[in-house]
Amino acid sequence: MAENTATAQQLEQQAGRTISNNRRYVGSKETVAYVVYDIAQSFNINKYQDIFITDIVQVGLKFQTFVTFVNGIWDVVNDIFLAALVDRTRTRLGKFRPWLLFAAGPGFFMSIIYWLLPLIFANTGPYNVGKLVFYLLFHVVNEVIGTINAISRTGMLSTITPNIIERTRLITQAQLLSGFVEKAPEILMGLLIDLINHGVIKVPMKSLYVSAGVFTTAVSSAMGLFFVFVTKERILQRNEKPSVLQGFKSILNNKPLLILTLTEFLSAFSMDTGMNYYYINVLGFASMTTVVGIPGAFVSPTSFAFVTKAREKFSTRTLWIASSHISDVLMLGVFAVGSINKNYKKLAVMIPAFMIRETIWMFFWGIKNVIPEEMRNETIDYGEWKNGYRTEGITGVAKDLSRKLVSTLGATIKSAILASIGYKEGAGFGNQSAKTEYYLFMMCTLLPTVTGIFGLIPKFFYDLSGEKKERMYRELAERRQAVIDQMKEIDEQKTVESE
Repeated sequence: MAENTATAQQLEQQAGRTISNNRRYVGSKETVAYVVYDIAQSFNINKYQDIFITDIVQVGLKFQTFVTFVNGIWDVVNDIFLAALVDRTRTRLGKFRPWLLFAAGPGFFMSIIYWLLPLIFANTGPYNVGKLVFYLLFHVVNEVIGTINAISRTGMLSTITPNIIERTRLITQAQLLSGFVEKAPEILMGLLIDLINHGVIKVPMKSLYVSAGVFTTAVSSAMGLFFVFVTKERILQRNEKPSVLQGFKSILNNKPLLILTLTEFLSAFSMDTGMNYYYINVLGFASMTTVVGIPGAFVSPTSFAFVTKAREKFSTRTLWIASSHISDVLMLGVFAVGSINKNYKKLAVMIPAFMIRETIWMFFWGIKNVIPEEMRNETIDYGEWKNGYRTEGITGVAKDLSRKLVSTLGATIKSAILASIGYKEGAGFGNQSAKTEYYLFMMCTLLPTVTGIFGLIPKFFYDLSGEKKERMYRELAERRQAVIDQMKEIDEQKTVESE
């Protein structure tokens, strides 16, 4: 009896009667954990993974193409199975926390192994059989761990608070405050790469990647564990576990989710070879991202102050479109400047060009980071409103599934493009042909802009805002409260019967 009363009281704390209530569920310690966890997602040197695998580990481009394709198909298959498994989880620790804890150890171990690959396979060629087999198996296993972590992380972040105003505040704070820390490894790594490439520091490039990779892995893993132990799940989950069929139903009748899914699918057709190949091999300046981002670094924090006012004046759809595509429009100007008189090879010209583009883009940075994150949570809430149960796992997977299918093809094509334009693995700065250098520039500026335009179309049909959104959250709050009231009645009835 006492246990039932405690449960009812706990559930009452989880419910919110209106979407605009002022009740705060997340305390200071948990807010810090939320911000720290956001930092952990980017506290790494993953930006340089393409160069690491191609030029440091030296895995052949043709084999990279094969591994990317196989791993992409495997990713799609295990996503569906693992999402259904997570959605059916009910434990005293919650729905998502057990899985985050389960993936923590193996994830840390696999990441350490990844950054030690240059030492494990030292002095082996691009098509060494042992290295290639290990590389393939590594990705297959790592994909399972990464999927569990991604599904659980998405679900956990969507259940921290039932108050959407507080949820938006958490997202905004995390995006704003994490920006001051999370990019530090990336910035420092770029500087060190440049110093080594130009002979200022006499350290093997291999040693730099290994030490930086291991260090950032250890730090980000510790941050992740802090979040898991501190945070709580506060959105009520039904005791009945949704079947796989119910999971798919929650996708098919979720219009906002279908629009997001179609957008992800069409946006995934955007292809490029990445900025690193151009910055490092053509300009010889890995710190280019840091330098051109200096003015924007002062703009981006202030852009978060505009989010609330922007949401009051413009629809979610308008903000989504503007923040998603302004970057591509500006990149067309960069391509035009670089294509004149071989300016793409001149730092004196390209630094200002990229700097202007980056600074203008940063005015939209707050909206770009907050709006899509909140939309993702809203689609999960919409599914609960429509069906009466939550399927965070399958909902998160559905949005990414079509994108992954196309991205697998795109990543496969990326390696094929590099090979077709004559890119030489491990050649380093200044050792690519003039033709290859121009193509590297074009493939990271013009190509993604042109191929990414298709993702704009579905966004015009997104309508979860205004009165419809208000009504959804009002009815959700009433339903959650009704469940709590029902549990109270049952508890009171048991009390009377026992007397």
